[in-house]
Amino acid sequence: MTEVLLKELTNSDIDWMTAKGHRREIAAGTVLIQEGKAADSLHILLDGILTVTVSQPENNPLTRAFAAIEGGETLGREIARLSSGEVVGELPLVGTRPTATTVKAVEKSLVMSIPQEELATKLQQDVGFASRFYRAIAIMLSDRLQSLINQLGRSNLVQGQALRNVLFVLGDLHDSDIDWMMACGKPQKIPADTVLIRERGPVDALYLLLDGIMSLSIAEDERNPLARAFAAIEGSEISGREITRLSKGEIMGETPFIDGRLPSVTVKAIQDSMVLSICRQQMAAKLQQDVGFASRFYRAIATLLSHRLQEIQSRLGYGRRVYSKGLPLDEKIEYEDELNDTVLDSVALAGRRFDWMVGRLMVS
Repeated sequence: MTEVLLKELTNSDIDWMTAKGHRREIAAGTVLIQEGKAADSLHILLDGILTVTVSQPENNPLTRAFAAIEGGETLGREIARLSSGEVVGELPLVGTRPTATTVKAVEKSLVMSIPQEELATKLQQDVGFASRFYRAIAIMLSDRLQSLINQLGRSNLVQGQALRNVLFVLGDLHDSDIDWMMACGKPQKIPADTVLIRERGPVDALYLLLDGIMSLSIAEDERNPLARAFAAIEGSEISGREITRLSKGEIMGETPFIDGRLPSVTVKAIQDSMVLSICRQQMAAKLQQDVGFASRFYRAIATLLSHRLQEIQSRLGYGRRVYSKGLPLDEKIEYEDELNDTVLDSVALAGRRFDWMVGRLMVS
């Protein structure tokens, strides 16, 4: 993953991160990111290996709950290993809830840590840096998502319920961004059982799901991707395993805009649906010509990918991230895993924008 940062960031970006970052050696077993806790720094692994784990109940959820209350150690399931060039602690910049995983060093490692506050300020003040940084994070999250799917095995991946509504993605965009998307996009009805995006197939547009439900699935056919693609063109049915469902507000077809790769999943309408379709060429041109739009778009995509990754990781573990020992449920108490007012305001704003978009498109 080293090449991702070197490819996406400029020399001045790397110089700034080096100036603001603190290099340190960490011993094997050192925890960098604790499950359920907000990270106070972004960590770049310069050398060594990190392991990513999710908590697992020893026998059942109740046993694990009591172990947590009593301060006992819970078992962890390793789901990934990260090598030099990887970034951890990005969730506060693109997510809305504490991390579902624990990240710690497997061996003596060298990391560079950048305080979250300084990085957040830099991202707000330098849109060019923000565009490049969020694109790099989106690439890494996309790779982790694909790696997790491959590691679990196509036949063993747990099917999930519909993803939570991610309308807050629209909260990252400006009104002018929304206006442009509506001007360039075309409302498109997608009948039930229609495949909108095919795994390993070309993607002609970016899609925003306005209404309906889409299925996200991966092929169980073990033939190579090219053979599957031609089988699909010839009309042969390709068996797929659903891994989640998408509801209104979701963005689909984002993969080509991250690093040009083909999609690793199939998107199919579960019921009659409506999407806003934005031509791939127009979208690519906009991203090149408008750096402010690019920074907001790539942040939205990174947020989306982070959400999908967290959903799958949560299914592998117990699911509940925080237990506040000794604290009753009280509206005056701020719990570690609850959404803050800023996020809630963003959700409300995004919801209004989404309703306004749908209303305008339906009228036109």
